[in-house]
Amino acid sequence: MRTKFFTIIFATAALFVFSSFAIAQRNVTPALDPVMEADAKRNLDVARQGFGPGKQAYKQVLLRFEETYAAYPEFTGMGEFLYMAGMSSYYLSENKGKQKVNLKIEKEKEKYAPERLRADAIAYLSIVVEKYSDFKELETAKRTLELLRK
Repeated sequence: MRTKFFTIIFATAALFVFSSFAIAQRNVTPALDPVMEADAKRNLDVARQGFGPGKQAYKQVLLRFEETYAAYPEFTGMGEFLYMAGMSSYYLSENKGKQKVNLKIEKEKEKYAPERLRADAIAYLSIVVEKYSDFKELETAKRTLELLRK
């Protein structure tokens, strides 16, 4: 009888200890994947070049962003990527940039319709404002959001 009592106490204590480990593990930040991080950084570097002065390759920026976000949304540089994607969407909706949108092509009409680009710009820049409050271009993101919401 006494052995049964100690067995029940031991099993309950073990259950408590192991369940607290499981709960603690749920709150662990996932480790960065160095291969994915390096690949995402390369995409960000290419997007920076396309976004920069003189290039204005906003379609390229969006393609790199979409590829990276789909594959690795935990990328440490995602704030900057979201900002460039938001601004690129905004610029393309205004028909700016060196890569022009051809709305006569069905695929481009679907992807680059001005209304959709503005909605994407609002979504991306909203995330920047809400989640990346220390981002260096935060004020530009806020001003652009105000402009888009009018």
